Amino acid sequence: MYNIVFLYSDVNYKIGFFLTQRFYHGISFYLKIDGTLHPITRIFIQRMGDLQLSQPGKDWIFETISPTEESPGEKVFIGGILVRGMGSSFQMKEGGVFMSMKRYGLGLGVLLVLFLLLGGIFGSAQDYGVPLVKDSQNILPERERAQVKNEWLKWRLEHIIPRLMRREGIDMWLVINREYNEDPVYMSLVPEPTMNARRTSILIFHDRGPEKGVERLSGSYYGMEGWYKSTWKDKSKKQFESLADVIEERDPQKIGINVSSTWSFGDGLTASLKKKLEKALSPRYTRRLVSAENLCVGWLETRSPQELSVYRHICGIAHDLIAEFYSNRVITPGITTTDDVVWWIRQKITDLGLETWFQPSISIQRNHKEGAESEEEKKVIRRGDLLHCDVGVVYLGLCTDMQWQAYVCRKGEEEAPEGIQKALRRANRVAEIFMNEFKAGRTGQEITDSAMEKATQEGLRPLIYSHPLGLNGHAAGPPMDARPRERAPEGIGEEMKYPLYPNTCYAIEFSSTTQVPEWGNQDVRIGFEEDGVFTEEGCRFIDGHQTRLLLIR
Repeated sequence: MYNIVFLYSDVNYKIGFFLTQRFYHGISFYLKIDGTLHPITRIFIQRMGDLQLSQPGKDWIFETISPTEESPGEKVFIGGILVRGMGSSFQMKEGGVFMSMKRYGLGLGVLLVLFLLLGGIFGSAQDYGVPLVKDSQNILPERERAQVKNEWLKWRLEHIIPRLMRREGIDMWLVINREYNEDPVYMSLVPEPTMNARRTSILIFHDRGPEKGVERLSGSYYGMEGWYKSTWKDKSKKQFESLADVIEERDPQKIGINVSSTWSFGDGLTASLKKKLEKALSPRYTRRLVSAENLCVGWLETRSPQELSVYRHICGIAHDLIAEFYSNRVITPGITTTDDVVWWIRQKITDLGLETWFQPSISIQRNHKEGAESEEEKKVIRRGDLLHCDVGVVYLGLCTDMQWQAYVCRKGEEEAPEGIQKALRRANRVAEIFMNEFKAGRTGQEITDSAMEKATQEGLRPLIYSHPLGLNGHAAGPPMDARPRERAPEGIGEEMKYPLYPNTCYAIEFSSTTQVPEWGNQDVRIGFEEDGVFTEEGCRFIDGHQTRLLLIR
C-alpha cells in the first residue's frame, strides 16, 4: 500500500484531488486557492516514505518530511472524511518563498481509511509496475477527440514535414489516392472529421526552403480550407492536367511519389494513378519522380511532443483494462473460460468508445502433471494456471500493444511459485538489455543481434520479435526480429535495414523461457510486450511495465 497524503491547513489553502490524468511517474493534483484551481505538478510516491510534489517551471511546490512527532490536534481530510494521525512537516513554495504549513501525517488507522476510500477508485489494485490511476475514466467524447487530433496535426504538418522532406532530399511530395482505396499515409495528413478520400484526392507538399517553408496544396475537387490551398480552380481542365501545371510552375528537382517494394506504408500510389500522373507530365518531370518510401515511413513513425505526452494516458487506459480483466471481477476460477475473457475485453473496449486493432487473446500455461484434458477443458481457467494476454486498443489515433501475465492462486497461496516469479524477473532483465541497445542510427538488425548476444551471454533464453508502434499496430519503422527468416514475416529483413530515429515508439516484444522447479523443471515461456518510446535520452517504457504477476484469487 502507498502512503498518499491529502493536505488540509485552513479555509484558503486546500488540496483538491482530481484524477484528470496521470503523468509518467504519478498522479495529477491541483491546489485550490479561494475557488481557483492551480496545477501542482507531478507527484512521486514512495512506499511508506517521504512524498514530494514538484516540477520545474511551476509556482507551487509541496515537500514533506517523514513523521517525527505527534500532532493530535491537527486535522487531515481525506475524501471528505476527517482523520488524524502522526505528523509530517509541509511547506508550500509561493512566488519563490517557502510558507510553513501545518503538520500532518498518516498513521496505520489513516492508511486503512485511505485504502478503503481508494478502493472505490482503484478497485483491488495491486502493485504490479505501473501507476495506480484510472485513465479509463477520462476518455474524451468524440468532438473533443477531434479537436485534440487536429491540434496535433497542425503541429506535425508545420514541424515534421519540412524536416523529413529535407532529410530525404525531396522538394515536392505527391500523395494521390481514391475514395475507399486510401494511401496508408493519407488519413494521417488530413483533419478531422475527414472519413476518407473524396473521389480522387491529391495532396501536394512543396518545400520552398527554410525561410518560406513548405507549401501545402490540394489538387482535389473538394478543398480543405485552412489546411491545404486549393489548386484545381479551372474545372474545365482535367484534374491531372491541373496537377501538371502546378508541378511545372514550381519546377521541383525531386518529386516524391508513394511507390515501394519494401514498405506497404510507402506503396500507396496505385498502378493506374501512377500511369495517369506520368501521362500528364512531360518527360522532363517524369524523370524526376522518385520513391518517397522513407518520407512516408518517417512521417508515420515520428511522434510529436504532444502525442508523446498523451501516449502515457493512452497506455494507462490499456493498463486499466488489463488490471480489470485479470481480476475476480471477470475471472472465477473453475468456471470462466479464455473465450469468456476475450469477448469481455472486446465488449469493454467497445463500451469505452475505443477500438482494438486485433482480436485480443488469452492463453494458459499449466503444470504438465495436471493430466490430459479435452480441448474444451483446456480453455477453463483453473487454480494454479499462468495466464498470458495480448491486447491492443486504439485511442486518439494511437495504438497500444501489450502482453501481461497473471497467476491464479491455489487455495492457501498468497503468491505465485517462486520459479514463475523468477521467470518474470528474467523477462524484465531481457527487456532491460534489449532497450539499452536502442541507439540512434542503428538498424533494427543491429539492435536485435546485439541484444540477443548479450542476453544469451547472461544465461537468458530470449527470442526477440519487436515492432514499431504508433498510428498503426504493426507500424512504420524498423522491426527487430530474431526469428529464423522462414518463421518471420516475408520481407522483414529489408525493413530491418532501416535506421532508428528519435521520437519513435515500439512494442518491446519478445519471449523469455525459464525452467520452473515447482513444475518439475518444465519450461515456462513469458510472452513479454510493453510499449516504449525512444528519444535522444534513450529508450524507456511509456507508462511503466509489469514487474510483478497480477494475482487472481
